[in-house]
Amino acid sequence: MTLQRLADLHGVATSYVDWAERRVDVSQDAVLAALSAIDVDGSDDQAVAHALAAHEDAGWSRALPPVVVLHEGVAGGVELVGEHRLTLVLEDGTTWTVTAGEQLEERDGLVRRHVPLAPLPLGYHELRAEDLTCVLVVVPAQLQLAAGRHWGWQVQLYAMRSADSWGIGDYADLRTVVAAAAADGAGVVLVNPLHAETPALPIQPSPYSPSSRLFRSALALRVQDVPEYAAVSAAVDALRPVQDPERIDRDTVWAAKLAALELMWPGHRTGALAEFRAAGGEPLEQFALFCALAEIHGGDWALWPEELARPSAGQLVAHEQRVSFWCWVQLLVDEQLAGVGEGLALGVLHDLAVGVDAGGADAWALQDALALGTSVGAPPDSFNQRGQDWGLPPWRPDRLREAAYQPFRQMVQRVLRHAGGIRVDHVMGLSRLWWVPAGRVASEGTYVSYDAEAMLGILALEAHRAGAIVVGEDLGTVQSSVRTLLDSTGVLGSEVLWFQTSDDGWFLPPSTWRQEALASVTTHDLPTAAGWWAQEHVRVRAELGQLGHSFEQEQGRVAKDRALLLEMLRHQGLLTAAEPTGPEVVDALHAALVASPCRIVLAAYGDAVGDLRQPNLPGTVDAYPNWRLPVADGTGRPLGLEELLAHPGVRRLTAVLQQVR
Repeated sequence: MTLQRLADLHGVATSYVDWAERRVDVSQDAVLAALSAIDVDGSDDQAVAHALAAHEDAGWSRALPPVVVLHEGVAGGVELVGEHRLTLVLEDGTTWTVTAGEQLEERDGLVRRHVPLAPLPLGYHELRAEDLTCVLVVVPAQLQLAAGRHWGWQVQLYAMRSADSWGIGDYADLRTVVAAAAADGAGVVLVNPLHAETPALPIQPSPYSPSSRLFRSALALRVQDVPEYAAVSAAVDALRPVQDPERIDRDTVWAAKLAALELMWPGHRTGALAEFRAAGGEPLEQFALFCALAEIHGGDWALWPEELARPSAGQLVAHEQRVSFWCWVQLLVDEQLAGVGEGLALGVLHDLAVGVDAGGADAWALQDALALGTSVGAPPDSFNQRGQDWGLPPWRPDRLREAAYQPFRQMVQRVLRHAGGIRVDHVMGLSRLWWVPAGRVASEGTYVSYDAEAMLGILALEAHRAGAIVVGEDLGTVQSSVRTLLDSTGVLGSEVLWFQTSDDGWFLPPSTWRQEALASVTTHDLPTAAGWWAQEHVRVRAELGQLGHSFEQEQGRVAKDRALLLEMLRHQGLLTAAEPTGPEVVDALHAALVASPCRIVLAAYGDAVGDLRQPNLPGTVDAYPNWRLPVADGTGRPLGLEELLAHPGVRRLTAVLQQVR
């Protein structure tokens, strides 16, 4: 029981309730591994007793907590240990003297007191006790969404290649998609994470395993739109790569774009760059330094020489010219994203990945805030029967709190720059994450908890300041308390048609879906509409050994689900054909989204044109061409962006979506 108590104190789960509402006990090894990842030793009774005593002492060793979250318009308070003179400094510089109130408890001559605080304005304030500071984060009561319902498109940008892009969808292509959607009356476009990759070959294909969530992808630059292009246009044009018609070849594209940037760099605008660097501060300088070092030593900082294990001022000086170059590249990215989303009521919704590459820039610069050697994922569920290991190191909840959540809030601020909103992938991770110990399979992990009120509050505060909306991807194993907290914060949930079923397997009528949610037929990790209809996902998973049972059993299960879904669609009057075609089924599936009360309804271009292939197959890396597939029609023929936007399937599905009222 003492290990149980130690685990509870540090938010490490010893059991959990799975997707089927069954209690699952976690192995002691998984518990010990999670504790070890946050520097807590529970290896034997003596170690546990020592760790428990240390935890108790920690509560008395500091005069003020590092951070306290308060709510707009509500009086609050902070606990103070000892006798100290207190000063409250508001974000705008206003200073108040604060007096400690009633005594709460006493220990070894030390007194803990309650410090009452009147309602404070939104923002980040400081309560100071001499040289110690407690950050007071005042968060909004609830985020507000623009009135009415909105529809739009969910986009895998890399897959949307135009005639002018260099083998991969780019920021100019995103502008084209936004303009076309706005012209049709759409209110929002959701784009895959545009986080920065490590600029060293091979380029990581997954946008959900980025090098940095603080900065944006240089791979998506439109080189012809760079201001410095005009002076060297002929030389740059000669570098344009031959496009692979079947796959997104990031390595070839990046080699060509980097060569083009090198040609343009001598003519860079020094004044604009200096201003951008001054505004970007230390995070920008460190990211640029990482890029410079990765060019020399490779893309995984764990393999670099020992003296480069952490950012340093000396390295910044030693690599100043290359640091300046990579800062300029981020300036170009920032310029090409500025104003994207104009014309849409809600703008562009940017996806926030759940983590970062352990060998990338953020893990290097923020390594003290991460549990390196551990990765996040998900326990087994009905679709991923072996569980998932995403290979991304999680935030350490203790270090985040000590840093007053500065790394987290900085990340949110950066993602919301030039965004109309943010979609938080695996939003349950703000409450708890499934930690997988190094060298173990995904099912041998456990949950570790975070302060969801603090993290969601900061997310809401930053979104409020940016005038943005927040959508949480709350799919899979979700605690009811998490959904309650999301609702009270004003964060929209996610309703995916494939998962809208009752406990006995019947598909729920759209009228019963949540109103405060974003609705879609599928996601990037799930079968496309046409692929589901053709059972393509069953065939592919069987070939790759991804099924937890026989091919015939899975075929039978999917056939049963298909029959039940068609029955629901017919009962709702959304499908009338006795023997419907694939396109008729796709239209009916999206008509179900339209018939729901969900605030936002999204469709994928691949679904509109009959693409059978899902963008990503969880549990695979190279066995399936994850994140490398351009949008294709039902025959597998890739479609350029111009042909795609004019495709009859897109026009047909647009007419369905325009019924959103």
